[in-house]
Amino acid sequence: MDALSGKMFLNLQPDLWIKYAYFSLKSLPAWFDDLLLRIKQLEDYAEDLIAPAALWISGLFNPMSYLTSIMQVTARRDNLALDDMTLKTTVLNIRDPTEVVETAENGAFVYGFFLQGASWELGRGAE
Repeated sequence: MDALSGKMFLNLQPDLWIKYAYFSLKSLPAWFDDLLLRIKQLEDYAEDLIAPAALWISGLFNPMSYLTSIMQVTARRDNLALDDMTLKTTVLNIRDPTEVVETAENGAFVYGFFLQGASWELGRGAE
């Protein structure tokens, strides 16, 4: 309890939480806010069990498994070998994910990627 309270006093994630939670370098308050957003995403999905039109990929514990499932669905639908599947990313000029109202015909709409040492310019069409 001393170690737990000491870490929380310093706004750090307690070691026991780090052992079982997702990896993050955020301070404790930012980590907790992020955790609440992740829980909300799961609760929203659990209500109807329908995949959202746009998924916050950074909020998943293992985002690669979601990307693999996209490839599996496509491979089964089009009768293709999963080993031959690759992911293709198309960046859209949509800032707010709530603007996406319909699911993608092929693949999925995802958001929450990060650029380090760069920025993204909106409004340049299909470039």
